[in-house]
Amino acid sequence: MKSSPKMLTQVKQDEKEAAQKPLSFGLIRRLLGYMVPYAGRRNMLIGIVVVRAIQLPLLAWAIGAVIGGPVSRLDGMGVMLGAIGYLALAAFTQVTLCFRLRFAQELGENVIRDIRGFMFSHLQKLPMAYFQRVGTGRLISRFTSDAEAVRSGVQDLLFVSIVGGGQIIVAAAFMAYYDVVLFLVVAGMTPVLWGMNRLVHGRLSRAYRTMQESFSRVTATLAESVSGIRVTQGFVREDVNAGLFHDLVRDHARYNIDAARISGVFLPMLEFNSQLFISLVLMIGGWRVFNGFADVQALYQFVLMSAIFFGPIQWLGTQYNMALTAMAGAERVFRLLDTKPEWSDPPDAHHADQIVGRVVFDKVDFGYLPGTLVLREISFVAEPGQTVALVGHTGSGKSSIINLIAKFYLPTHGRLSIDGIDILNLETHSLRSRIGIVLQQNFLFTGTVMDNIRTGRPGATDAEVIAAAERLGCRDSIETLPAGFATVVGERGAGISVGQRQLICFARAMLADPRILILDEATSAVDTLTEARLQQAMDRLLSGRTSFVVAHRLSTILHAEQVLVLEDGRIIERGTHAELVEHGRVYANLYEQFIQSTSA
Repeated sequence: MKSSPKMLTQVKQDEKEAAQKPLSFGLIRRLLGYMVPYAGRRNMLIGIVVVRAIQLPLLAWAIGAVIGGPVSRLDGMGVMLGAIGYLALAAFTQVTLCFRLRFAQELGENVIRDIRGFMFSHLQKLPMAYFQRVGTGRLISRFTSDAEAVRSGVQDLLFVSIVGGGQIIVAAAFMAYYDVVLFLVVAGMTPVLWGMNRLVHGRLSRAYRTMQESFSRVTATLAESVSGIRVTQGFVREDVNAGLFHDLVRDHARYNIDAARISGVFLPMLEFNSQLFISLVLMIGGWRVFNGFADVQALYQFVLMSAIFFGPIQWLGTQYNMALTAMAGAERVFRLLDTKPEWSDPPDAHHADQIVGRVVFDKVDFGYLPGTLVLREISFVAEPGQTVALVGHTGSGKSSIINLIAKFYLPTHGRLSIDGIDILNLETHSLRSRIGIVLQQNFLFTGTVMDNIRTGRPGATDAEVIAAAERLGCRDSIETLPAGFATVVGERGAGISVGQRQLICFARAMLADPRILILDEATSAVDTLTEARLQQAMDRLLSGRTSFVVAHRLSTILHAEQVLVLEDGRIIERGTHAELVEHGRVYANLYEQFIQSTSA
């Protein structure tokens, strides 16, 4: 199966991740679609933000009304009632803010929870080729920084912008009511303030982005240094690594200072510009009052409203930059969700629950990338219950064959069938449930040893797990662990020796009771004494199953029914161990080297 050009183009696009993207109504509409399951909360929140957009100008109006009314008439009772009314309105405004923040947080959390769940479920369905081409770090960033940018767009940007926009509209209506000529003057100033605001916040956004990228390099280097501490100390690289880290921290500090300098210069400038515009309002308004075109109370109300009008213009510029960042994050999130698998099971795919394990390769070619083959005209038959050994130097194609059997990839050309059914027409999930895999680099999940063995058959009881270890002959080894089967395994198997990890994975395969078993250099990390102990258990594990053994230590394949010797993606020799040794060719030389290495 060739890799699609569309997939490769998409990966190249992922490698150049833009920090910001223009506003896209398609992306916005799609984000709004994720709010549909929470329509009640969304509609309530929209109502609250509309009310809040009206409340803020009303507070300014209330101040002007009290001062222009009861205060100007020296009406003490009126002033007291006005103050109480203002306090009640202010309290109601804060209650509204409380619910706005709470509902927005809940809505954003629900939406981003759903999106992350959809991303994770979709990720599990993508073929192995996708993970080979797309780095783990980029996938993690889809779930972290990009998802957080989307959350910001949902819970903050949308509703904060509604509040700001509504506040401007309501304040503008009051200002036009008080003095339409003066309002037109203010309206003419607005584009200037908006343009300056966009310029300032654009520079600030770039500075903060550079600072964040620098911090990412610092944290990545720190994580790498901690993970590779043994190599660092083993090769006496402490000073070198410390120097590299010092350079990164120094650069990060410089970027922080640059951001602080820009913020310290331009933010006060923006604040001053707002005050400058208000002073112009006072000058022009004062002239109109002195010349009888307006009254003092209207001017006072107008100035109060102008502060409410200009305020959102400043922070809406910041919101706009944040919106562009949210668009970039949403685009990458939806690009992942829209990634189509290179292949999928046909609707009438056969279930593999009853397979017996006859595997046939018929002139199979395969390549991970278009135009580059790693397997060429591979043909062989593995009868049910047979053990097929794959032998060859690194890069000869051994692992590619087992990747095809496990349906991690599909052949580029030729036919691979199991029990006479083309592997493309076998339902993937049921097929893999009948395949057991033990790899050289065995992966253990964080949890107990019991849980890790149970991965082979999630519904197994504790007794069945222990029985599988007993059949394998490793129960006593597991029980020597600090808490036996209840021993907690750390990240990537931390706290468990390499040999013990291999034993746990063997027990996992034994519990799964597969029809097809794949051992990919599964004993290469085990010491000779442990390997000898495992050999009898391996014979039990292989018995009655179609098994494919990628052999590093040739002692593990002496009794294989077929030994396939690969070189440059082709089978150059085949036969039993005895036959190939007798032929005296490539396999015989490999076996002689193995004997010499073990006797040295």
